Amino acid sequence: MQITVEFLLKTWYTGIILKILVCGVMLMRKLEYTFKNDTLFKMLFTKHKDLLKKLVAALLGIPVQDIQQFVVRNEEMPPEALGEKFCRLDINMMVNSQQIDLEIQVAYEGDYPERVMLYWAREFSTALPAGENYSMLPRTIIISIIDFKLFNCSEYHSFFQPLEVTRHTLLSDKMGFHFFELKKLPKDIPEDDTLLLWLSLFNAETEEDLEKIKRLEVPEMEQAINAYHTITASSEFRELERLREKARHDEAQALYHAKQEGKQEGIQEGIQKGASERSIDIAKSMIADGEPLSKIMHYTGLSLEELEKYSR
Repeated sequence: MQITVEFLLKTWYTGIILKILVCGVMLMRKLEYTFKNDTLFKMLFTKHKDLLKKLVAALLGIPVQDIQQFVVRNEEMPPEALGEKFCRLDINMMVNSQQIDLEIQVAYEGDYPERVMLYWAREFSTALPAGENYSMLPRTIIISIIDFKLFNCSEYHSFFQPLEVTRHTLLSDKMGFHFFELKKLPKDIPEDDTLLLWLSLFNAETEEDLEKIKRLEVPEMEQAINAYHTITASSEFRELERLREKARHDEAQALYHAKQEGKQEGIQEGIQKGASERSIDIAKSMIADGEPLSKIMHYTGLSLEELEKYSR
């Protein structure tokens, strides 16, 4: 076989194209775990509190240097708790004398605003030591990073406080709810927008997404991505995630079982209601025909008191 220049060029071009395709597939490879994974979220940010501090500063819209007090109050993740159904992996902090609770929510499970209000009520109501004045209650803020659209608006960030409905006067600044809707983030993230950079990390689904953020060469983003790779490669995380995944399956099964039981109860109630309504219709017809009440009771199963009510 004679090897020509044309043949060599075709082979070379084919090799280049194949390399490009392989690189493209690698870059588009979906992440096995995203920053939205609640086990990863809790483990990464409690092990790297410097990153957590920067994240919280961005979410609250304050300079990180203004945070003087920063204490994580629930950094433990005991395996037995992870294995429980309906386990919640939030991060509870004291930040400049404020109670801050941060959590990730991937799926909308209904009544989400009511759910976070309940979290707030629990935190706020247990914060006052016995004998202290009500003024000592700390400002309590719930921050939710959510992977679904919750509000009918284009803004990805919403903040709620109790206001008078006509004058918009603030009742108290001790209640606050931040919602960050990942589905509403813009496609292009400027490298000088710290908040959007953090949220884009949570929004990343592929290796290419992380690489795109890393190429911006923002130190804290590079630090967060490096921490991500270290955590996800650890045997500790893999074991905790295994327990957490089991809990998710148990939770899904429990909810499915409850729904199935509810359906069966609904069917039985429907049957009983239908049978009762038919008995009443028959009884009314027999009463109209002048049949004795004892006979109507025998055929319909209704009580004498019920028949007397329909006889009036």
